[in-house]
Amino acid sequence: MTSALPETSRRARAGGLWRHRDFMRLWIGQTVSQLGSTISREALPYTAILALHASPLQMGLLGAAGTAPLLLLGLFAGVWADRVRRRPLMIAADLIRALLLLSIPLAYALGWLRIGQLYVVAALAGTLTVFFDVAYHALLPALVEREHLVEANSKLGISDALSEIGGPTLGGALVQLISGPLTLLLDALSFLFSAAMLLRIGAREPAPARPAEREHVGRDLAAGLRFVWASPLLRAIALSSAVRNFFGWFFGAIYGLYAIRVLGFGTATLGVVVACGGIGALLGALLAAPASRRLGVGPALLAALLVGTLGPGMIWLAGAAPALALPLMVASQIVGDAAMAIATINQLSLRQASAPDHMLGRVSASMQVLGEGVGTLGLLAGGALAELIGLHATAGVAALGIAAAALLALASPLRRQRELPA
Repeated sequence: MTSALPETSRRARAGGLWRHRDFMRLWIGQTVSQLGSTISREALPYTAILALHASPLQMGLLGAAGTAPLLLLGLFAGVWADRVRRRPLMIAADLIRALLLLSIPLAYALGWLRIGQLYVVAALAGTLTVFFDVAYHALLPALVEREHLVEANSKLGISDALSEIGGPTLGGALVQLISGPLTLLLDALSFLFSAAMLLRIGAREPAPARPAEREHVGRDLAAGLRFVWASPLLRAIALSSAVRNFFGWFFGAIYGLYAIRVLGFGTATLGVVVACGGIGALLGALLAAPASRRLGVGPALLAALLVGTLGPGMIWLAGAAPALALPLMVASQIVGDAAMAIATINQLSLRQASAPDHMLGRVSASMQVLGEGVGTLGLLAGGALAELIGLHATAGVAALGIAAAALLALASPLRRQRELPA
């Protein structure tokens, strides 16, 4: 399954991934890039608000421009990642994203910056991120041995968690010190660093299918979905993820309003609460590999999903017990994000081990669209439902939906899957 160079593989077996040079290059590049992207996640909307005085409608359009590409183009990105070599695709995505972000401080310095440019940059950068992520998840099994997949995804999860802890705080401080457009320069530089690290990877990828062997694009799209549906493990993960993300993203639509209007939090308190989620995610990333070794990959995933139902329940309970609101919200972030980090790492490892290399791009994209893509619909539904029944009741509906997703996974073959599939 792996095409990593023999010497690198021997080193990895002897000392784990700390001695796997190619993986360490990927990991270091992604750690820097992810931190830069988290800073940009704060700097881009701040640029719209502070430099361009954007309206609420314009802010909504800016957010949608960045998230819509996964739902609209995710499946096509999977087909593309299976038709070309993945590492050059990732390098090209990094370089183009760097250029797109560099255009914002340049336009700002020249007095040409407009909200339309931010829409375009958000949409194009979001599209390139979809292609990068699909290729990235499909490349990893060709880079490390199958027995190291959980460890590899755990280390990459640590990078995500650290960026969630430091990125928002650093991004907000930099915007205040040097302005939003100039802060985006850091993310552009992080993409260039990521591209340089990818260029230094020496492992050879398996060759993509020759043009004569390829199906029509539509048939390739359907093949990825059929593969997921035909696999009992992947089907269970996809269905559970779709339900969980649909209801989980309810909180994305109402979380800030709920915390401020129902719980009475100020923005500073809310920022501290959200940062606790990064601490929880870091804890989960550190525990994911030991949990999978002790319990088995499938049981560890199920245990994490069940524990993860406590987080949304605490959020709803905080609205019913104002005196305990702050500790409940902090606990919900730490417990919920730790559990979801463990679940996500094991889900990703099972997905990567379950599909052959020539299908990994399409399978990865299908799983992302069925999971995160459906979450975009949850954002819309959560906001609309809150208008009808109120914020606290909507939080209760979200908590029940997330519990249903965990029970759906519990009734699947995942509970018997102790090892990664061969």
